Amino acid sequence: MSTTAEVLASGEERMKKALVSLATELKTIRSGRANPQMLDRIEVDYYGTPTPLKGLANISTPDGRSLLIQPYDKASLKSIEQSIHKSDLGLTPNSDGSVIRISIPVLTEDRRKDMIKQMKKIGEESRVSVRNIRRDSDQALKKLKGGAISEDEIKGSEDTLQKITDKYIKEVDASIHAKEQELMEI
Repeated sequence: MSTTAEVLASGEERMKKALVSLATELKTIRSGRANPQMLDRIEVDYYGTPTPLKGLANISTPDGRSLLIQPYDKASLKSIEQSIHKSDLGLTPNSDGSVIRISIPVLTEDRRKDMIKQMKKIGEESRVSVRNIRRDSDQALKKLKGGAISEDEIKGSEDTLQKITDKYIKEVDASIHAKEQELMEI
């Protein structure tokens, strides 16, 4: 039988994972600066198998405005190029037969607004995830009632759970706000 402390610790651990997931997701949104993590979501059809791009090539940033992709297998060059074209990143790859260069264009005001909408959607999904974790933990606490745990202890644990939830919701909001500021830099 679990205790209230175990339920709270489990809930907080899951909320931390939701925050890590949000941070990973935000790294894939381009902000006008070249960042290899922008390409993390791209999967390439490699001999019939969807494979993450970072598993097929070395991705580097020779300068702040471009990415250089060096495939481990030159035969995958065309597939990598097609996958980048199909992505929702709005990037145009240029191949010279052995490497792919991507020039990161300056973001237009409209593109910035679209990306902010996308970020806010991701942020809301993270807040919903944190709230769902709170709900699950709250239900687990309610199941402990009637045993060796008093109602007062359950009520105190529910209050603690709400404080933990509020803390992680604020962290989600802060992450979204910081990325929004980064996007609005010119």
